[in-house]
Amino acid sequence: MSSSSAREQKGGGDRVDALSATPQLSYARSRDGVTLAFAVTGQGPTLVLVPSVPFSNLQMEYGNPVMRQVYGELASRVTLLQYDGRGTGHSQRDVVDLSLEAMLADLEAVVDQAGFDQFSLLGQYSSCAHALAYTARHPERVRRLVLFGGSARTWDVMSANQTQALLSLIEKDWNLFADTAAHYWMGWAAGEAGRATAEAFRQAVTPQVARATLQAASATDVTAELARVQAPTLVLHRRDAPQVAIEVSRSLADSLPHGRLVILDGEHPHLFLEDPDRVVQILLDFFTDGLEPAGASHTRAGPTRLDPARRSGSELSGREREVLRLLAGGESNAQIARRLRLSPHTVERHVTNIYRKINARGRADATAYALRHGLL
Repeated sequence: MSSSSAREQKGGGDRVDALSATPQLSYARSRDGVTLAFAVTGQGPTLVLVPSVPFSNLQMEYGNPVMRQVYGELASRVTLLQYDGRGTGHSQRDVVDLSLEAMLADLEAVVDQAGFDQFSLLGQYSSCAHALAYTARHPERVRRLVLFGGSARTWDVMSANQTQALLSLIEKDWNLFADTAAHYWMGWAAGEAGRATAEAFRQAVTPQVARATLQAASATDVTAELARVQAPTLVLHRRDAPQVAIEVSRSLADSLPHGRLVILDGEHPHLFLEDPDRVVQILLDFFTDGLEPAGASHTRAGPTRLDPARRSGSELSGREREVLRLLAGGESNAQIARRLRLSPHTVERHVTNIYRKINARGRADATAYALRHGLL
């Protein structure tokens, strides 16, 4: 049975124009009854974008012109299947089970409902472990695999001090966390696009589900399953992005039977925000024709080093770095004044100077700066 006829019989969504601002959503039901929202666009071999929970928000992503363009270019040559993870976006919000097994069951439910027997997977950050485990367990279904920003042990990409400091903001200040995550994690610049991404995070999930999902992700380890991943796999790594050490990506590529490491220039933590044309071309060549980019290898990439000036925050005085640490930790100006035994006016002056020196537009920018430069 063809993919299209299977989808018609199983009630999957109709395909929409590749550049549609809001793709039509359809719904699948996972093994435990959780409802999952998904969309199918484009034409060609099927590519499933495994959602990086807990911040998947499909419809709001299509509201962003950059991502809408990227998805349109991908859908010009592949059939793109996207879905919101459980507890997020337009999928069911009131969920309890956030385990690896639940995430794999969700992926299975969506591809079955859409009617696809074979497909490739693209995993990013927390969803890399999900994509790896599914590929290991279903070698007959997964043709090719691309991973970015992740590891077989999700803790490997969550354990950095900067990341843990950012995650601690979930408890202290949800709005500040969303703003900072949009800038620091995803690389959106301050401005309309960054504000829209932060709002998409806030609308995607509740703080409680976000915290529970990230806690479950931090315990996910599929290392034992890597030897059974038979699909050709590209592990993409952005050369100067500070969030994930290059050793993590290299180790993952080396541990896979058919893994290749691909080094992308630049520092953006978002896969599509730097040189998107090249990234899209790499993906399309690999997913449609099995072509690997020149230079793909296991071990040839050199170590990543941040510019010392960027790492140290040396343009700030000692007191300003102290104020910035507390500011980025979620404390208000009044709390900082009490902690440092300064007047509120003095703290406000320090904050103004900090913003000017690091070219920050507000607290989220300053927090992202502190995280990037290891000041927490």
